Amino acid sequence: MLGAAACAEGGNDVGASAGEVEYPTSTIRIMAPAAPGGGWDLTARTMQKALKDGGVTSQAVEVDNVTGAAGTVGLAQLVSKHNADPHRLMVTGLVMVGGVVTNKSAVNLTQTTPIATLTAEAEVIVVPAASKYQTLADLVDDFKANPTAIKWGGGSAGGTDQILVGLLAKAAGVDPKQAKYIPYSGGGETKAALLSGDLGVGVSSVSEFKELVKSGQLRALAVSGASGVDAGAGTPAPTIKESGFEVELMNWRGVVAPPGLSDAQRAAVVALVDKLHSSQAWKDALAQQGWDDFYKSGDEAKSFLDAESTRITTVLTDIGLAGS
Repeated sequence: MLGAAACAEGGNDVGASAGEVEYPTSTIRIMAPAAPGGGWDLTARTMQKALKDGGVTSQAVEVDNVTGAAGTVGLAQLVSKHNADPHRLMVTGLVMVGGVVTNKSAVNLTQTTPIATLTAEAEVIVVPAASKYQTLADLVDDFKANPTAIKWGGGSAGGTDQILVGLLAKAAGVDPKQAKYIPYSGGGETKAALLSGDLGVGVSSVSEFKELVKSGQLRALAVSGASGVDAGAGTPAPTIKESGFEVELMNWRGVVAPPGLSDAQRAAVVALVDKLHSSQAWKDALAQQGWDDFYKSGDEAKSFLDAESTRITTVLTDIGLAGS
């Protein structure tokens, strides 16, 4: 099986020794299972750029978008149409784990070949610049007084964004089922709704709203991690905990391959992504996007995905977004 030594072999591609597979031998296609403009799309395109700029492979790398149902439409496509194809990869993450539960998906991540977790990122709660809400406490005061009057929006139903709204509601003493949450298939749609005034509060990963916060079109009220991070305003935004509510949540993202890969194929794909992770181009991308390095590969990635499926099912049930 390919190991760390294979990653350091000469040439641009991951090499192969006797009994191992040469990889990649054709175009690598990375699926972003959501519309352009969102976190999965940004992750896939950042991978694409780093694979080339970092000299990880000389093969072409392309990104495809498949939208729908918190990524489970793309998941079903990966599982049913691309069996045993190591050149097909898909970005996944916490959102998809929740989407499998809330959409009662016929396929789940256990049917894929886990390759690696890549990043973890805080969520941010934003409002349009013209909003009356200057702090998260201001917003939650109105939310508690009239839960259905606040229009929250973010990614697909059951994903990280809605989980965060539900956890915040619970921490504030509001029935999570009363939260008026509007799911969008991509970050571009959420941004458009905020800027047009159709949406009162947006929830997503920090990188997704950062440019609009920086330009002054949106205002960041709080971030969901353990410490404050710059959400675009130039200074760290307060955490939800610092704002008075016991909520902490990080949105992780990773990459999986189709089912049916041989052990040698799986090892080759893991070696390629290991090499991507070690590249300066990827390290620069992490810094530019403000992503935390959350790297686990191979068997460690599989163990993490299995544990997350259990954890998120429990959380969704607890806040009323999944059946018990």
